[in-house]
Amino acid sequence: MELKLARNKIEEKPKIVLLEKIEEMIEKDGNKILYFDKENSHKDLVFLVEYFEEKNFSVYFREVKYGLNEEDYMYEIHIL
Repeated sequence: MELKLARNKIEEKPKIVLLEKIEEMIEKDGNKILYFDKENSHKDLVFLVEYFEEKNFSVYFREVKYGLNEEDYMYEIHIL
């Protein structure tokens, strides 16, 4: 599964990361805080949360607003 990481600048395109790569990062570090772009479907992010919960990780998922517009948000996921 491909997910889009949050952009650093509004005019940039989001970078794509594979689920396998996220899993490798967590196995290496033990935990991770990741920020995902608003272009990701909510369904895919819920799948990500459930995937790691099944592997006995604690997962915290929320929407982060960074501006006054409704369009100014990203997703934050903590995997511990």
